[in-house]
Amino acid sequence: MGDVAARLAEIVGDKNLLTGEAISEDYAHDEALTAEPQKPAYVAKPATPEEVAELLKAASEFNVPVTARGSGSGLSGAARPRADGLVISFERMNAVLEVDTGNHVAVVQPGVTLAELDAKTAEAGLSYTVYPGELSASVGGNVGTNAGGMRAVKYGVTRNNVLGLQAVLPTGEILRTGGKTSKVSTGYDLTQLIIGSEGTLALATEITVKLHPRLTHGATVLAPFGDLAQVMAAVPAILSSGLAPHILEYIDNLTMAAIVYNEKLELGVPDKIRETCEAYLVVALENREGERLTEDVETVGELLGELGAVDVYVLEGPAARKLIEAREKAFWTAKAAGADDIIDVVVPRTAMPEFIAKSRERAMAAGGGALGCGHAGDGNVHFGIFCKDAGKRKQLLTDIFAHAMELGGAISGEHGLGRTKAPYHQDLEDPAKLELMRRIKQSFDPAGILNPGVLFPEGTA
Repeated sequence: MGDVAARLAEIVGDKNLLTGEAISEDYAHDEALTAEPQKPAYVAKPATPEEVAELLKAASEFNVPVTARGSGSGLSGAARPRADGLVISFERMNAVLEVDTGNHVAVVQPGVTLAELDAKTAEAGLSYTVYPGELSASVGGNVGTNAGGMRAVKYGVTRNNVLGLQAVLPTGEILRTGGKTSKVSTGYDLTQLIIGSEGTLALATEITVKLHPRLTHGATVLAPFGDLAQVMAAVPAILSSGLAPHILEYIDNLTMAAIVYNEKLELGVPDKIRETCEAYLVVALENREGERLTEDVETVGELLGELGAVDVYVLEGPAARKLIEAREKAFWTAKAAGADDIIDVVVPRTAMPEFIAKSRERAMAAGGGALGCGHAGDGNVHFGIFCKDAGKRKQLLTDIFAHAMELGGAISGEHGLGRTKAPYHQDLEDPAKLELMRRIKQSFDPAGILNPGVLFPEGTA
């Protein structure tokens, strides 16, 4: 251990290498509910891609497992290190290197938070549109998990908004993939392969992201419905109308009650409606002109009424902002309520009513519950799972994930597999696909040092 620490300190400097008691609890976990915290043996804080390269070469030489860390806000255990491992923390690599207004891109280091990038792009009247619900999340962490969020219905997820990377392979090579161009048809798309790989193939040290014009006028429409099937039937009609909402969310009544109480929201919904509706649809619209926005709000209000909404409430200013912020904090609401796990299954959006109903039935049969909300526009269902018995909960999740895959969906839409969902993926995925993924992993990481146990359970990669 002394030889390893000495080598790592040579690379980043003594003050940027932590060992033993100097490693705080914060480096031991992310926000996954079922991954026990584990302090690593070393935490290194590089300042340059070259230092990252040297750290990875040293880790390969000494066979030290490596976990990359941004803000630690992930929900799948991918940032939970090994006890004998090295955490490479990107907290010092946190600069917005460039905002290129001509090409509508920004070039950033992986430790930049979404809040920091948003502030910088706002100065140019532009916006990076991936908002996974936690503005303290790092751009590098978003790349690792292919984070999504509520605005994905209009703007897509991380992979739709990253044009290029500088990345370091575990063997120490520094490579560039993509760039400021919006199209590439030259060989394998390594940018997209690295995005969503959860730190198992390479570590991104520079990221080129797509920017969009910042639209200054916005409004949020809240529509309670008598049953969830009506909510889901309304979604394709809204998307077919040409209104292009940037947020289209469903929230079940119990989750809405919890976030209203926790955040002390005043939404103007009468008690009688709150007590009888089953779910809400949240539709957020934006425009560069106030008059056009008003027309769109009127149109969506009329459409929602035709589609069976009990009533329609137009929220503007603080009320709209607080509701969206509360929805983004739904994970914390579920955690505070005692959820035993959080899942983010994705299915074709037309399959959402069947999937949600069946998942709730299964949870009740297991003596628990499945409550939550989700991105109705893209089929991403977020459940807080309440089931104290570990054995029953494992079977419940297996059944829920299997059903999603049967419907043409996947275990995770945006949180990733990490350590917590990797065993289910191992059991349920096509063996041919798993074997191909292992070969890809081996080609990038022949020593197997990058995030062992993530995506592939220990001993299966």
